[in-house]
Amino acid sequence: QVQLVESGGGLVQVGDSLRLSCAASGSTFSRRTMGWFRQAPGKEREFVAAISSSGGTTYYADSGKGRFTISRDNAKNTAYLQMDSLKPEDTAVYYCAVRTFGGSLYVTDNYDYWGQGTQVTVSS
Repeated sequence: QVQLVESGGGLVQVGDSLRLSCAASGSTFSRRTMGWFRQAPGKEREFVAAISSSGGTTYYADSGKGRFTISRDNAKNTAYLQMDSLKPEDTAVYYCAVRTFGGSLYVTDNYDYWGQGTQVTVSS
């Protein structure tokens, strides 16, 4: 069993930065791919970024390439999402998730554990 708790969301202005954190419980964290997803009002949850268990490989949605950076610290059981140059369209609830088995890391159904989400609002 893995429990995830996100933090770091908030209300910011266009062009600002935020760093989201995802603290995980459980001893299997370091062996699992971690992902960040987001869901805006009236829209489906969408992939934002993912990172391999070692942290050596990262994946990004086109919307965040060049602006978002995913990282992890396995010693602290924590994953991060650094978001720079924020835009109004980045406004959403952001979720971290753990993928236990295989399958595409871009698909929500392949992630077994989810946090409660943290709200990010970018005001223009």
